[in-house]
Amino acid sequence: MQHLDHEVSRIIEMAWEDRTPFEAINQQFGLNEKNVIALMREQLTSSSFKLWRKRVSGRQSKHIKLRHPDILRGYCKTQYKHR
Repeated sequence: MQHLDHEVSRIIEMAWEDRTPFEAINQQFGLNEKNVIALMREQLTSSSFKLWRKRVSGRQSKHIKLRHPDILRGYCKTQYKHR
């Protein structure tokens, strides 16, 4: 599946966010976790990809089924600053 540059940028942003689950990326862009990993490997430098994989591996908030039921938002309240 081909994505536009702004879509790829948003997918990467969502993949880096701690509270955005892979399921949200799949719902919005049609990419499952395996596809997101492939996209990240393709788009990031090798060192950035390794940092990202280390960060998201085993992170419960990246998977809806593993999340604590109190986490209802896809992002932290302070993540997006109103301008």
